[in-house]
Formats: sequence, C-alpha cells, structure tokens
Amino acid sequence: MRKLKWLSKIAFVAIMVFMLQACSTGSGNKDESGNKGNTSEGKEGGNLVVVRLSDATGLDPHFITDIPSANIVYEKVYETLVTFDKERNIKPLLANEWEQVDDLTWKFTLQEGIKYHDGSPFNADAVKTSFDRLLDPKTGSPQKDKLGMISEIIVEDDTHVTFKLSEPYAPLLSILASNEGSILSPKAIKEAPDTLATKPVGTGPFVFDSWKSGQQITLKRNEEYWGEKVKIDSVEFKVVPEDATRLAMIESGEAHISDQVPVTEIDRINGSDKLNLFRTDGLAVEYVGFNTSNAPLDNIKLRKAISYAIEREAIIEGVYNDVGTLANVAMSPKVFGYTKDVQPYPYDVNKAKELLKEAGYDKGLKIKLLTNDRKERINVAEVIQSQLKGIGVEVEIQVMEYGAYIDAISKGTHQMFLGGWGNATGDGDYNQFNLFHSASVGAPGNHFYYKNSKVDKIIEEARAESDASKRQELYKESMELEKEDAVYVPIRNYEHLAVYNNEVDNFWLDASNYLMLQDVTLK
Repeated sequence: MRKLKWLSKIAFVAIMVFMLQACSTGSGNKDESGNKGNTSEGKEGGNLVVVRLSDATGLDPHFITDIPSANIVYEKVYETLVTFDKERNIKPLLANEWEQVDDLTWKFTLQEGIKYHDGSPFNADAVKTSFDRLLDPKTGSPQKDKLGMISEIIVEDDTHVTFKLSEPYAPLLSILASNEGSILSPKAIKEAPDTLATKPVGTGPFVFDSWKSGQQITLKRNEEYWGEKVKIDSVEFKVVPEDATRLAMIESGEAHISDQVPVTEIDRINGSDKLNLFRTDGLAVEYVGFNTSNAPLDNIKLRKAISYAIEREAIIEGVYNDVGTLANVAMSPKVFGYTKDVQPYPYDVNKAKELLKEAGYDKGLKIKLLTNDRKERINVAEVIQSQLKGIGVEVEIQVMEYGAYIDAISKGTHQMFLGGWGNATGDGDYNQFNLFHSASVGAPGNHFYYKNSKVDKIIEEARAESDASKRQELYKESMELEKEDAVYVPIRNYEHLAVYNNEVDNFWLDASNYLMLQDVTLK
C-alpha cells in the first residue's frame, strides 16, 4: 500500500512547484500584525461584516459556477475531503488519510465523530450520497463533467470509501479540495434537495443562519464544530453596490472587509491610517470572449479582426493601473500547464481592417458587448468600444447586475463579453476543460460556445496523462489551437485585492480569491 502516495506523482509535484504561494503585500507602515499603527490583540467573539458588490447566485456547490457565490460556503459551511494550506499544498480535512492504489483507484480514510449541522452523521455513506447526486445526470449539475472521471464510489465501511475512476486523472486531489468537492448533508439531499440553493447544510465551522435576497447572508459560528472553532461569533455578507460606500463603511467601522476593491481607490487606502490593503497574485484570468456559435461572431476572420484591434497594454495601464499583469493565454502563469510560448494577436489596426474587409464587414457593423456592473469592467468595455470604433465596428455596451450577467452568458444570449475565470485548483485542467471543452458549453464555463473536436481530444488526453512534461505540451497544443480559432482576447492575469480595517486580525485571501476566515479575530 502506498500511503499518501500522490506526493510521489510527478504531476502533483509539478503542481506544487507551479502553484502560487499566497502572500500579502502591505501598504504603509504596518507592524507584524498587518495593521497600521495598531498592536492590540484580537479577542474571541464579535460579528464580522463583509461588504460585497453583488449577492450570491446560489449556495448549492453542485450548481455554483462563480467564485463570489462559492466564497460564502467554501470551507465555511461546507468542507471537503482534502483542502489546501497557505502554500497550496494538499492537506487532510474530512479525510485524514488516503492512498492511491493504482491509476484508477483512490482510497480515503475518514475522520470519525463528525456531524452535519442538521445532526446527521458524516461517514462514507454521506460521501457517496453527495458525489452520486453531483454525478447523476438527472441532477443537472453544471459541475458534473468536472468530476466525470469518477465512475463509482464504493463504501467499504463507515470510515473508508473508495473512488474508482474511468481513466487516470492527475489532478484528482486538487478538484476534491475545491468547492466542487464539498460534501453535502445526505439528510438534506434526500429530504429537501431543492432547498440547498438557499439553505446550505454542511459540516463546516460556520452554520448558515439567514439570507435576505439582495441584502445580506449571515453565517454563525458552529458551536458543535468537530475541529478548532472559529473565533468570531458570526459573519455577515452584505450587498453594497457602490464602491465608495463600501470603502466608507470599512473606514468608519460599520463594516470590516471587502474583497472587491476598485483599483482607483488604492491610493486612498494607502493614505488612510484606518485601512489596510491585502494583495496577492491570483490564479484567475480576464479576457474578451466571443460567442463563436452565433452570427456575426461565428466568422473567424471577424474575430481575428477584433483581436488585432484591441490594444491590451492600454487597458492594463489605463484601467487597471498596472494591478495584475498582461495575459497571453486564458491561464495564469501561476497555474500548472501555463506556457509563455503561445502569444495573442498583436495590436495592428491595418491588419484588423484588412481582416474586417475579408470577413465582409468593410462597411462596418454593430456588436453588443456584455459586462457585469463592476466599475473596472465597465471602464474596460468603454476602452474597447473606443478602440473598435477605429476600425469601423460600433460597440453597444450592455451592463448587467452580476447574477443577470451570469445567467445571460450561461444561456448564450450574448455576442461579445468581458469574462474572467477563477481557477480553484491550480491545475490547467480547470481552465482548459471548463472553458474550452464542448461538454462545458453554457453554465459549466464554456461561454464561448466553442466546439472543436481536436481540442476536446487533447484536453481529454491531458486529463489522463500522469507525466507532467507531456501534460504541459498537450496544454500548449490546445492553447495554440484556441488562438488560431480566435476564441477570446486575453487581457489580464489577476492580482486579488482586499481592504480591511484595523479591527481585523489574521485575515487573508488565497490565490483563488477565497476569504479565509478560520483564524480571524476582531479587536
């Protein structure tokens, strides 16, 4: 038997090497606690208030496809078999031990004595019930294909469960550590599955309390938690759409944290003795996407023309104030599988006009560009509108509230859109399969509605390949094909920002932009 044998797998060693080690870059003169001029220690208790731009779209991990929604429940209400530490290494959580028997067989030994928030026991049956629901086609989960390599889950006894795969899958532990791997209450699944979207039931350190739609979601400390209890009594996620209001609330003490910080406010934060800025390079990417299945953007020459007409450097400097870095592909340099060898189409107005004429649009056309209502995204849309006007393309900007935006791109009612993809695992499969595989069209993540059988095959080969260098080459090949098909225009590799006041201690963001609240205290 090979206890924790996964560490010897080359693929996972590569993941460890390439994954981001999340770190805070402070601002101003801070002491070791991370807060400016405030050395008092935090105490137990208190209500933490997190202010956010938009409400969650849902709280059922089997249907959540965006990180802002997952952020409410991931490792707070729900837990996973394994999880990431600060350095993005895999560590035990609901499973305290595991072994890879062969390429298709993984065995997990579970923690004992854990109960769900509804009193039902956590055991091997609960694990099977949760994953069976996710993988059942009748459930209709957009997460299904992310874990579609799991062919069977076998309950050995209460504390031992075996995962059988249909094919080798190198990053299995990383996907099990993500939000998709959350283990839901079997009682809730059997008795009231439809309520899980609004009333999550897990084993985590926080218990769901209430959700006032469009206003706030409240979690309370789980007093019966099986592990180390959180220090705060509760956390409220409040919806505050106005950027300036969120910042003012944190500065006044009415709120404590916001993980959605406009880059235009960095100087104000740095100049305040009450505000602190947390910065960390992320695993996410931002891009201009094309709906390749609908006219007129089913025309590859038109997509290429637009690609040549977008000056990406101007967006990074002018809109983002150099927060984040210029992307070359839809995969962050911090993600395993990234390559610098695939480069996007350069800014070339003459080439853009030439291709526009070849596409049959030399007399111009109108295109709709969809974005959510985040300030920077709207600014990016306006810059692109101006740039494309220079080649005779008239852009109509459509701004939607975040939930409506997600719904629109999931249903394919858009033409061109500003999108972002947050990698939750640190592995390239999470980008390539979810964004570009034909099985992921729509809600799972392929909002380009892109279908290429050759790309599908390469992505599938990469999933099953255990040799890290071969996987790297496969991802490079798929990304080159995606470039040739002009599916998207890469814009930015994320740098995640959060602002918090001096009342908060031991807060951090991980590389996927999840709020880590396990050790937070309030002064």
